[in-house]
Amino acid sequence: MIFKVLYQETLTEAPVREHTKCVYVEAESIREVREKLADRKYNIEHILEVTGEFLEYEKQGENYNVENV
Repeated sequence: MIFKVLYQETLTEAPVREHTKCVYVEAESIREVREKLADRKYNIEHILEVTGEFLEYEKQGENYNVENV
């Protein structure tokens, strides 16, 4: 499954929507996504499983790149 992770790069500052970034991760569950990204010290805001038409739409975006973690 592919998950879209919305995050802030720093844990010490309050989240600012305009600075939110996203990364796509292949994993079996949300828990596995969190485990894979634990060493990056991201302030994870939301993790969303992307499937079907939503996944096809995301693939068309210029920022679509599945991280190999």
